[in-house]
Amino acid sequence: MDTIAWIVVGIAAVAIIVLAVVAASWRRRAMLQERFGPEYDREVALRGSERDAARHLSDVANRRDQLDIRRLEPMARDRYTRRWAAVQTEFVDQPGLALDEADRLVTDVMRDRGYPVEEFGERADLIAADHPEIVKHYRAAHAARRDHHGHPGTVGTEEMRQAFVHYRALFDELVRG
Repeated sequence: MDTIAWIVVGIAAVAIIVLAVVAASWRRRAMLQERFGPEYDREVALRGSERDAARHLSDVANRRDQLDIRRLEPMARDRYTRRWAAVQTEFVDQPGLALDEADRLVTDVMRDRGYPVEEFGERADLIAADHPEIVKHYRAAHAARRDHHGHPGTVGTEEMRQAFVHYRALFDELVRG
């Protein structure tokens, strides 16, 4: 073969490799978009780059897949459901305290199911891997509760009620889902 033929073969080989890498990247992003749903778009907006979002969500998916997430035992499910009913009743008289208790209850359920619970961001990321449609409720509830504690009096009863409803959506998914 002469030099020109080798150059053509080399260019073709490089083109095939580039196409394979691009196709693998698209496939990976498509899988992440399917798994994380609206969380994928949120991460792209947050990180400013589809590549950075994909890298982060891929790490989250890997961490989640290494966990042993289990269903609640029927007795635990009943116990948590009774606690939720009590917290919900408490909301009428003490919405701020009930919101705190709802957060603790969701965290307890997560711990019992096998999620790490030390840091909110990690909890939310891992919940997003399993419940991408529900994690937005968790983030909204957490933000309202944080604002209630950070700026007392600025979060009204209606905002706390909405936060409580958000906690309930996650609670229902974790306990029954």
